[in-house]
Amino acid sequence: MEQAWKIARMKTDNAVPRLLTQDEQTWEDNIDVGEAEDAHLRLLWNSHVPGSFAPESIMLAAIQAKENLGYTVEGGVELWKAGQKAVADGDMVELNRISARLWHAVNHAEPNPAHESWSFRRYESWEQYSAAVTFPAAAAVDGDLLEKQMYAGWMAQIIGGAIGTMIEGYTTDAIRKCFGEVRSYLRAPSTYNDDITYELAFLQAYERLGSRLTSREIAEEWIALVPSGWSAEELALRNIRWGVMPPESGRLGNPFGEWIGAQMRGAVCGMVAPGNPAEAARLAWMDGEVSHFANGILGEVFNAVLVSLSFVETDIRAMVTACADMMPEESEYGSVIRFALEACRSSAGWESAWRLCEKKLERYNWIHAYPNAAAEVVALWFGQGDFDETAYIISMEGQDVDCNAAQILTAVGIMKGVENLDARWTNPIGDELKTYLRRGRTLSIRELAQRTAACARRGIQEAEYGNE
Repeated sequence: MEQAWKIARMKTDNAVPRLLTQDEQTWEDNIDVGEAEDAHLRLLWNSHVPGSFAPESIMLAAIQAKENLGYTVEGGVELWKAGQKAVADGDMVELNRISARLWHAVNHAEPNPAHESWSFRRYESWEQYSAAVTFPAAAAVDGDLLEKQMYAGWMAQIIGGAIGTMIEGYTTDAIRKCFGEVRSYLRAPSTYNDDITYELAFLQAYERLGSRLTSREIAEEWIALVPSGWSAEELALRNIRWGVMPPESGRLGNPFGEWIGAQMRGAVCGMVAPGNPAEAARLAWMDGEVSHFANGILGEVFNAVLVSLSFVETDIRAMVTACADMMPEESEYGSVIRFALEACRSSAGWESAWRLCEKKLERYNWIHAYPNAAAEVVALWFGQGDFDETAYIISMEGQDVDCNAAQILTAVGIMKGVENLDARWTNPIGDELKTYLRRGRTLSIRELAQRTAACARRGIQEAEYGNE
């Protein structure tokens, strides 16, 4: 076996000394790198969502997320206030120092035994989760219809993302005050959306490996294709870049493991496993553990089984109930879904049900999985399979609207068909999906549907005849 030290020694032995001119020296590169790092750090302290301009502070959210997990971040709020002063003063020396202290406080937070989160079970692996639930049997799908269904699903997802990016990060009251009742695009839609990039990475990995793929191959596809991320995805990409693979990539130094980042990409797992919720859930667990853990992964499983069932079910409320049954009784995520369902059953309309959920989950960040899962349930329940009504409700609930709308409208689109998508939604989208992937910056939506249908057919064949 060739040894690294010999190669390194040969490079040194063969190096020819050269005296550089002042202009040829590269010390200034360090300054450029430092300025780029400082600019990114300022974004972590104070930023605005690209599509909606909603305010964000990842550093404050890290404290909040850790507290939601049942920990006490000692001195966290005081450090955040000190960091805000450093930002206001333009003191990057102090801001870097405080940032390190805050991350240390987050990563070394002590459990708070009194926190209600500890009364639930956290499912840490696919084996633990799958042993706790019963999946419906796989149902046959019409192979001749798959491509049409995939097109409806992707088009609906892209529409949902475009609607949501305009208003994400705000409350029901704020949206209504500024925009009234949102029943159409508020501006010309854009198909740019960071959420879908991870689904496309999953799809590309599945195209290579089929149902044999593992979370490691998904992680490698991320690092190959996705140049940057945010919150949990940014931390996972950092970990993967340095060789930390799943499930550790979703856990190491990551307080955002139960945020929405896995939940927002479950649809593609359901699309490649149509009518087979057990397989959709398995794929979603693998994909989810790249960047998330426990309840965060359950969020992706929920949307994956929802979309998988949409190929074969016709009753939205029955489908949502079936998805709830696949969330373990002892899980906190399951308790959120069931609370939302009971709110729907006891309420006359979507808004009264949503207000119950909104109050119940007020301590969670608008990017956390829980309030957004509740919003999905309410919109699906009261939307009753009508695309326009479902889009309206999920928009008016606020929170992380693009993630929510994209996922549940995928299911509605598949169930109801592309002919039920009004031209006011589809015409401005056309057939072009724009991304910021390193490869595949512009994609045809029709071709994307064809690729997804091919993956689904492959998955069905492998389930029937094996992977060989």
